[in-house]
Amino acid sequence: MFQYIKKILIGKPLKTLDEGGQSLSKKKALALLSSDALSSVAYGTESITTTLLAAGAVALWIQLPIALLVLILLAAIVLSYRQIIHAYPSGGGAYAVASENWGAKAGLVAGGSLLVDYMLTVAVSASAASDAITAAIPMFQPYVVPLSIIIVVLLTGMNLRGLRESANFLMFPVYFFIMALGIMILWGVYQAATGQLPYHAAARVGTSFSGLSFVLFMRAFSSGSSSLTGVEAISNAVPNFKVPKEKHAATTLSMMALILALFFGGITFLSYWYGVKPNAHSTVLSQIAETTFGGHGVGFYVIQLATALILAVAANTGFSAFPMLALNLARDKYLPHLYMDKGDRLGYSNGILSLAFGAIILLLIFHGSTDALIPLYAVGVFVPFTLSQSGMIIHWWRKKPGYWWFKALINFIGAAISAILVITLFATRIEHVWPYLLIMPIVMFMFLKVKHHYVSIARQLRLEYVKNDRAVRHHYDGATVIVLVSNITKVTTEAIDYALSIGDYVVAMHVSFDVNPKKELETSNGFKEDFPDVRYVDIHSSYRSIVKPALSFVDAVVKQAEKRNHSVTVLLPQFVPKKPWQNILHNQNSLRLRTAFASRNDISVSTYYYHLSE
Repeated sequence: MFQYIKKILIGKPLKTLDEGGQSLSKKKALALLSSDALSSVAYGTESITTTLLAAGAVALWIQLPIALLVLILLAAIVLSYRQIIHAYPSGGGAYAVASENWGAKAGLVAGGSLLVDYMLTVAVSASAASDAITAAIPMFQPYVVPLSIIIVVLLTGMNLRGLRESANFLMFPVYFFIMALGIMILWGVYQAATGQLPYHAAARVGTSFSGLSFVLFMRAFSSGSSSLTGVEAISNAVPNFKVPKEKHAATTLSMMALILALFFGGITFLSYWYGVKPNAHSTVLSQIAETTFGGHGVGFYVIQLATALILAVAANTGFSAFPMLALNLARDKYLPHLYMDKGDRLGYSNGILSLAFGAIILLLIFHGSTDALIPLYAVGVFVPFTLSQSGMIIHWWRKKPGYWWFKALINFIGAAISAILVITLFATRIEHVWPYLLIMPIVMFMFLKVKHHYVSIARQLRLEYVKNDRAVRHHYDGATVIVLVSNITKVTTEAIDYALSIGDYVVAMHVSFDVNPKKELETSNGFKEDFPDVRYVDIHSSYRSIVKPALSFVDAVVKQAEKRNHSVTVLLPQFVPKKPWQNILHNQNSLRLRTAFASRNDISVSTYYYHLSE
């Protein structure tokens, strides 16, 4: 039943040889990997103007130089990540760059920051989409968190169906948003240039005012830079592209950056030209749409619909990039190897499910508040920006290819601005970003513990050679098998027969209680009659415990087996119901015993399964 439902929801399993068909073209990759970055233009300009408004409406002209600075940072980041795509085509992005050039610890800071940031990406996007829904339907306002969780669950199901199907689904909302916003900006700029929409800015560029300070400027700049989150996702997902992977990934990144720059610059210009002021009732983007299209007409509602759709699917960037980053960390033994396993649809489903779980936890902690999540979200991406771009400077210094100094200069500009933004966020938004200082040490500790475990396992399992001879080997003279018997049934008799076929010495152990002594005697006599040559031991338990008496008896048998140089195997008979749900109707003594015996290093544990036919 489970497999049938799974096939309906996720799709039938794909063959490993079908993996090539899951690779992404530039058109599909743009839809799949750019939704987060493109959606940020819906709130990037608004974040700037909201911060500046604290100094009065006259301060709103500052949004233009801030937007220019954001675009310069975007150019530096994009050029840097194009270099990273070609230099590190296996994916990993900032994690790979920082690890190679700054060392493993710095790489883990970058990788851990991005893992948390992708969870925040999903949480922020789902929360923003819920805000858009509740703005249109106010009666849903009390259900923001459940709505956000539903969005996350739906996106999880979609991504479990595979890259290709996810990209096909996302093409409509992403390209619809690009087309709608492009038309609005072009029409708005045309009307401004031709005088159809007169200049209504609150203050002309260069107007001085008393409230301007460096702290205010940097706070507004850090807010506007949230528009750049998601830019790095393509560098993490290079292996998902069609061949030639690096070329297609770099081209897609450039396309996304160009669209993002035009949209962010256009919206900021129109916001200034129209004199838009952010308020609690209407977003900056909706006010621009209303002015551009002359009221609440078709154009206005198209923009609202396109914005709601892009915000709803923006989380998908995290679903695409998180599994690939987790894959790289798992390969380096900093995350469990289960992140390297592909699911039925050839996607890294364990990474997808982990991301969804983390995002839902964040939504519950922050109660679906977008404003509370965005500053933490920005720190999580600008720390890796700083590490990756400064790491590329070291990379060029070591390799010294043609024009390396120019490439290093681009990385230096990006690294310097990113570092300043990180400092600014901690200096001015510490009330929002302090969780980063708590989360990262925990994540780093987890990475290092996982690595230590895998290194320890490898050391213990590795065959050592001394003078061309293998390490210590065990040579047994025989085998002792302990069969745990509850009562005389077909399961028991077949298990004893099997034990006699593999063991030189077989002993049956039964744990009896005070409940029915007559029945225990019947069991003992019946066993001795059926298996006269097998030793039968009845262990009495006054406290109705099976595990403790069994462990004590095994200890005694192991000591005797050591004297005979025998291996010891504990055989647990267990019947298997025809239908899986019927397991819950039976006690789990076998499971408890297996768990108890698993910690022993002097025995082997085996299960004899008897399958029921009805």
